[in-house]
Amino acid sequence: MTSLPPISQWLAALLLVVVVSVLPDHVYGNFVHRWSQNDGSRSGEQQPNIVFVLADDYGYNDIGYHGSQIKTPNLDMLAQSGVTLENYYVQPICTPTRSQLMSGRYQIHTGLQHKIISPDQPNGLPLDSPTIASQLQKAGYSTHMVGKWHLGFYKEDYLPWRRGFDTFFGYLNGDEDYYSHKRGYKGKPYLDLHEEGRPVRNATGHYSTHLFTDKAIDLIKRHDPSKPMFLYLAYQAVHGPLEVPKQYEEQYKHIKDKKRRIFAGMVSALDQGVGNLTRALKQANMWKNTVLIFSTDNGGKPEVGGNNYPLRGEKKTLWEGGMHGVGFVAGGRLRPQGQVNRELMHVSDWYPTMLRLAGSKVNVSSLALDGVDQWDTINGGASSPRQTLLHNIDPLWPARGKRHPHYAWDTRVRASLRSGDYKVITGDPGPGRWTKPPGEDATGQQFYANEDSHKNLWLFNIAEDPTEHHDLSAEKPEVVEELLNLLVQFNRTAVPVRYPKPDPNCNPGLHGGVWGSWQ
Repeated sequence: MTSLPPISQWLAALLLVVVVSVLPDHVYGNFVHRWSQNDGSRSGEQQPNIVFVLADDYGYNDIGYHGSQIKTPNLDMLAQSGVTLENYYVQPICTPTRSQLMSGRYQIHTGLQHKIISPDQPNGLPLDSPTIASQLQKAGYSTHMVGKWHLGFYKEDYLPWRRGFDTFFGYLNGDEDYYSHKRGYKGKPYLDLHEEGRPVRNATGHYSTHLFTDKAIDLIKRHDPSKPMFLYLAYQAVHGPLEVPKQYEEQYKHIKDKKRRIFAGMVSALDQGVGNLTRALKQANMWKNTVLIFSTDNGGKPEVGGNNYPLRGEKKTLWEGGMHGVGFVAGGRLRPQGQVNRELMHVSDWYPTMLRLAGSKVNVSSLALDGVDQWDTINGGASSPRQTLLHNIDPLWPARGKRHPHYAWDTRVRASLRSGDYKVITGDPGPGRWTKPPGEDATGQQFYANEDSHKNLWLFNIAEDPTEHHDLSAEKPEVVEELLNLLVQFNRTAVPVRYPKPDPNCNPGLHGGVWGSWQ
C-alpha cells in the first residue's frame, strides 16, 4: 500500500522548484532539454504535432480489441501500432473528464465535482485554470479544436476561442441532433454550431461525425508546417441521440436489438473518421512527427446501446464501467509498437505529459496540477509515477445509508479513491450492475449483486478483481481505513462546489435563435 508522499520528498521537490525558478532563461532552457532527452521534443528536434481524439460515451466493450461485436479496424490498427492503455481512468460523465483534460486538475480543485454543466447554468471551467491549449499556444503551437466543448459558455471569456484555441468549429453544449446541429430549450430546437464567434447555418443534414472529421482534415491540409500543431478533435459520437446514416447500421443486421445496432453503426462511422484523419496526417507528411492520443470521456450507457461488459457499472457510476477508459497512443514520434501498458494513468495526466512533449518552459509547479507526466511510462516503459488516484468527492450527491462510526471519513458521501491495487467507494456509486451486450437473438442480460440498498462502503482489489465482484471491506478494515484517511486529506484541499441555479436568460430565443453566451 502507498500513501501520500513523505515530507522529505515534498521538501526535495520544493528545493528543485526554487533552484529552477532562479535560473536564467537560457540556462533553464538547457535544463529543460536535458531533462527531456527521451521525450518527443529532444534538443534540436522539431516539436511533435499532438492530436487528441476524444470519443463520447464510448464503452469498454465497444472497441474491437476488447472483444467487441462491433468492428473497429482503424482504431485497432492504431492501438496495435502504438501503446494500448489498460489501466487508464477517466471520469463517469462528460464535463468532469473534459475539465480535467483541459486543466490537469481534479474536480475538487475546480469546483466541478457535481454532475455536468447544463445548458442553462451560468457555469464553466474556472478562468484561473489555464487550459492545455493556452499553454501549448505559448510553446509555439497552432491550436485547433473541433467538436464538443461542454465546459461552459455563459460569458464570452469561457468560450473555447477565448481559452487558448486559435480556431474552433463545433458546439458548446453536451449533446444535440447529429444532422440539424440543434439543442432544445423548453421544447424548441436552437442552433448550436459555431466557427469561432459565428454561427454555422449551412451544415444542416451533414452528419456530425463526418462534418467534424472533414473539418479536422481541412485544418491538417491548411496547416503551416513551420509550426507544430495541437488538434483537439472531440467527437459527438457516440453520445445519444441514436442517429447514423443507413449504410453503417446495415453492417450490423445480425444484431436484433435496435439500439445496439444503431449504436454499432455510429461506432463504425467514428472508426472510419479516425482512419480518414490518420490518412490525412500521412498524406500531409505529418504522421512521422505526430503523437496521436485516443480516449473516451466516460463509460458507455446501455440504455442507448453502449456497453462496458465485463466491467461493472456504466456512465454516471463510480464503478469501473463508468471510469475505466478506452485509451491508446500512436503516431510516428512514439517509440514502442504493439505494447500493452498496465501502469496506472488518469485523464488529468495528459496535461503535464503534453507540456513535456511540447518542451514547454512553463513552471509546472506553479499550475497546481493533479496530473503527472506519463511520457516515460508510455514511451519508455517506466513505472507510473502515479500511485494514488482520486476519482471524485461529491458532497452535493444525496447521502446514502448510515455513517460508519469507526472511520474519520463520512461514508454516506459519494466518493471514490484508488491507491495501488485497491479502490474504495463510499456513498451512492450508482447502479452496480453487469450488463452483457445484446446478441443476435436477444437483448443484453443484466446482473445485480445481492446487496443491502443502504450499503455505502466497498473495497476492491482491482488488479485481482477488475470486475468488482468481491467486496473486501469487511476482510481488510486496515486497508479501508488507510484509503478513507486519504479521502479526508484530499477533501481538506477541496474548493466549494460550483453548481449555480439555472438562468432563464440563457434562452437562445432571446439571442437570435442560437446558443451562446448570455451574460
